[in-house]
Amino acid sequence: MPSAKGPPQTADELRTAILDSYEDLSKRLQQIARYVLDEPNAVALETLAVIGERAGVQPSAIVRFAKAIGFESASQMQKVIRDGLIAGSAVLGYSERVRQFSENARSGGGPADVLAEFVEGNVLALNNLRELVEADDLRAAVDLIAEAETVYVVGFRRSLPVSSYLAYSLQQLNKRTIFVDGVGGLTRQQIQAIRAGDLLIDVSFHPYADETIQAVQHAAAHDAKVLSISDSLVSPTAKPATLALQVKEAEIRKFRSLAATMCLVQAIVISYAFESSQSAQKPPRKTVGGKRR
Repeated sequence: MPSAKGPPQTADELRTAILDSYEDLSKRLQQIARYVLDEPNAVALETLAVIGERAGVQPSAIVRFAKAIGFESASQMQKVIRDGLIAGSAVLGYSERVRQFSENARSGGGPADVLAEFVEGNVLALNNLRELVEADDLRAAVDLIAEAETVYVVGFRRSLPVSSYLAYSLQQLNKRTIFVDGVGGLTRQQIQAIRAGDLLIDVSFHPYADETIQAVQHAAAHDAKVLSISDSLVSPTAKPATLALQVKEAEIRKFRSLAATMCLVQAIVISYAFESSQSAQKPPRKTVGGKRR
């Protein structure tokens, strides 16, 4: 819904406005909202015809979306996004660079050529990850793990390698962790004991596994906190989350990588490990007469 204060004036305000109004939008406008959040470079720099083609909607729908957010026109929305990209020029053109790389990638070639393509695509994704994830969000993610009584980790399909690594790493650090693998169709049973004070970490990408969505909903309904690692801030797993971290992976020859997601998870786990060891090394406070000093 349009704000009484007028249209968003900055890219951050636009992002907040989209997230706040997302549930009130029609399915078609939600489709555009997701594209605007996930591909701001394209929205800022391309024509409405190109944006519509890539988002799978008519250009007129983009105009309706802009007005639903509070703008008078789509061009006004594009200017706000463009100004934000210029202010944060380190990530300017990421999506366009990925598209150019995909277009220029060799259609044939041997294994060495394929390796070169995957390396270059993943380098782009990793450089973008450094700019996409805020330092405060990383700090919050580590704190959520440290404060949780029990950590549940869920992730199916393409997310399984990341979620299994995350669960394994936390268990190695002696953090009480339950890996929800859903073997035998037991996802519901594996997560049924989650409660307030616990944390669910989900890793999910489009198309989102029903088991992961249900696990997130179950955790939220039982007052547990949720840390979502996903490809969109408006995914069905990110929206109910206490904290959502967005990852944009490289796609090479129609194959999507996991390099950036694994890098993010490793950074979180190692940060938690370092802080846990630092806390354990602190000497206990002395007591005098039964009272701590």
